[in-house]
Amino acid sequence: MPGSGWTIARRVAATAVAALTAAGCGGPPADSGYFPLAAGHRWEYAVTTEWENDVVERGSQVLTTEGREAIDGSDAWRRRSDGGVDYWLRADPSGVYRVAAKSDLDAEPRPDPQPRYVLRAPMVAGTSWQTTTTAYLLRRRQEFPPEIRHTHPAVNMVYTIEAAGESVQTPAGRFDDCLRVRGLAQLRLFADPVVGWRDMQLDTTEWYCRGVGLVRLVRQEPARSTFITGGTITMELTRWQ
Repeated sequence: MPGSGWTIARRVAATAVAALTAAGCGGPPADSGYFPLAAGHRWEYAVTTEWENDVVERGSQVLTTEGREAIDGSDAWRRRSDGGVDYWLRADPSGVYRVAAKSDLDAEPRPDPQPRYVLRAPMVAGTSWQTTTTAYLLRRRQEFPPEIRHTHPAVNMVYTIEAAGESVQTPAGRFDDCLRVRGLAQLRLFADPVVGWRDMQLDTTEWYCRGVGLVRLVRQEPARSTFITGGTITMELTRWQ
């Protein structure tokens, strides 16, 4: 999902991608955390989208860290997606959070009204936080524009660190000491004339590994209705530095 894969992971959010050391006026944050911020990193992901009509789309996503810049008078760390979206993040003892975003269509970065946490401290099983997401896959079959996100741009999602110390196998290799983070939200939509209105679940699972960052993400948005279709997106790390 070019340009929005990391938005899901953080949001989606990004939505979305932890260093516990401060990312203020001192040196770069320690890269031993679960979400490296310092300049010079690059992540390549294979992205697979499986639609409910059995269509499968494959693509890729590249994210890079571009260094520290001033946003609203304070330093933040910039990440860039090859889809043309930049994100500015900060880290402090409360966790890692996004403070601004900018697409190629924006003249200036758009500050977030409030911090959007990617990972909340403490980095242990049971830690929860909330932020907004949207539907990246749900689409109406016979309306234009079909994407549900145009009519429901901000849906509350609850994220929870479900496990710590997990191992994850990806095309880039095996990674240990990983956090598994799950986000759940519900979106009430008119499914069809028989079922009527139904709560549709938005379900994200993300794995963040110490010293590496996001290595895998699975976003599920099932619809199974005559008016709406959905699917699943999977991102897997293929190369990083």
